[in-house]
Amino acid sequence: MAEESTAAPVEAAPEPEPERAYGALVTDSHGQRVLHPTRDTLVTTVEQLRGDGFNQLIDVTAVDYLTYDGERVLPDGVEAERYEVVIGLISHTKRERVRLRVQVPAGDTRVPSMFDLYPGSEALEREVYDMFGIEFDNHPDLTRILMPEDWIGYPLRKDYAIGRIPVQFKDAPATR
Repeated sequence: MAEESTAAPVEAAPEPEPERAYGALVTDSHGQRVLHPTRDTLVTTVEQLRGDGFNQLIDVTAVDYLTYDGERVLPDGVEAERYEVVIGLISHTKRERVRLRVQVPAGDTRVPSMFDLYPGSEALEREVYDMFGIEFDNHPDLTRILMPEDWIGYPLRKDYAIGRIPVQFKDAPATR
């Protein structure tokens, strides 16, 4: 006769909640906290960071992952997109930096501008627009800053054709 077990079944431990700060999912990159807000929550997240002492925007840039084959470290719940806008903030009083990585789909390359919170972002956002074609909503002057106004295309996109532009130097001797 077999004995019946009276022990309660072992329940699986619940999955730990992902870390969040300022309303965004958090990862760590070489000791620096990285926040992953969505495009819809970016302004709210940055407003909270600014209120918490992150008073200086130090960088706005972008990445095109079109041909990238490596692993992208993103928290669960954040879907990798072709483009990523990267914003760096610093708090001098806390002696901390924080990086924000915002996923931007290829079919809708619009992100809220940080200009109202950090007026120094004006030229940085124009550069990202000029080189990647990512548009910043509510930017005061979203025009080309590095390329001529009539330039077609965005040179830092991975699918941008590599071309040749002839350079003419003043008083250059004739070619041999």
